[in-house]
Amino acid sequence: MQMNEQARAGGLLREEGARNHRVTPMELFFDLVYVFAITQLSHLLLDHLNVRGALQTGLLLLAVWWAWVYTAWATNWFDPNQRPVRIMLIAVMVASLIMSAVIPEAFAERGLLFAGAYVAMQIGRTSFVIWGMGARPVLRQNFQRVLVWHIGSGIFWIAGALVSGSTREVLWLAAVAVDLAGPVSGFYIHGLGRSSTHDWTIDGEHLAERCQLFLIIALGESILVTGATFGELEITPQTVAGFVVAFLGSVALWWVYFDRGAGAAAETIAHSDDPGALGRSAYTYLHLPMVAGVIVTAVGDELAIAHPLGHASPEIVATVLGGPALFLAGHTLFKRAVFGVWSWSRLAAIVLLGVIAIAGREWAPLALAASILPIVAAVSWWDSRSPHGASGGATSH
Repeated sequence: MQMNEQARAGGLLREEGARNHRVTPMELFFDLVYVFAITQLSHLLLDHLNVRGALQTGLLLLAVWWAWVYTAWATNWFDPNQRPVRIMLIAVMVASLIMSAVIPEAFAERGLLFAGAYVAMQIGRTSFVIWGMGARPVLRQNFQRVLVWHIGSGIFWIAGALVSGSTREVLWLAAVAVDLAGPVSGFYIHGLGRSSTHDWTIDGEHLAERCQLFLIIALGESILVTGATFGELEITPQTVAGFVVAFLGSVALWWVYFDRGAGAAAETIAHSDDPGALGRSAYTYLHLPMVAGVIVTAVGDELAIAHPLGHASPEIVATVLGGPALFLAGHTLFKRAVFGVWSWSRLAAIVLLGVIAIAGREWAPLALAASILPIVAAVSWWDSRSPHGASGGATSH
């Protein structure tokens, strides 16, 4: 039995010397489902552009992100080129596609389908990982703890799907709270103890690349929204200007993240004494607000292109300015976690966006969107003055 377990683990897990291999085609194929998921979330927010709609979209985004990021951690250990691992990933893709397809009706009659798909993939993937770990007792016991936490959150997800209205929202909020609390608590289980981040022997560079690619997915969806909205409108100087400003806004966010800091961050986690800790904080938790910021920005872009002139409604102000502010806030925390510094240039940019939100309530949507460009460009310019873009104008703690 022990020899079979060792053979199974050796056949499915990445070889230690090959752990730093780049992302495989199977992982890129897997990510295609989440292009659809991000599109569905942005449309849901656009169709329910109020506080309750924002909270509901946020809850569903957490489920989508959690389903994806746990798979990214699994493929950090498991080789996607092995047939059983591919079959597992395809099964998770099917569940992810079902979950994504019913996002618009998740708080209506299709809540059970959404919750069932999410719980099935979380429990099914983790069960596969436990089976496939073979004779690696530390990691195997870690995922046994993870499985218990998934079952615990799954109870709230399914219970919420069986009721309606605000009761569903409360139960799903509890489910999300359990999901968020798991990693930070070390997946503590009475009798099994808790996991140490030193036990999470990940390849930091691989996880960094996976999260960078998910951010590309979100930015790509923003560009798709920009192009699709522009293509449906009459070509006028105003709509052309709105299209150009929205596209440059996506470029600006990409530039802030990828120009210098992304590579330096990947190097940092790759050479960290505790890559599991950085993987948990900087990549598992702190990429989420950046993804949320891109989704909100995409909604703001669509509104600004469709209504470039006239009075900016509170919804337009909140999305056009709030999306980049949320992205910059997430990136500030990310850089703090990775480099141990505060990026004062990003904090100053967030304050400026807040000032514009107050002072620019009478501005046209196009003017609001255009005002973001020099602010974000200034952040990128300041990064270029710092070694590797790591400090971003910050001082150490």
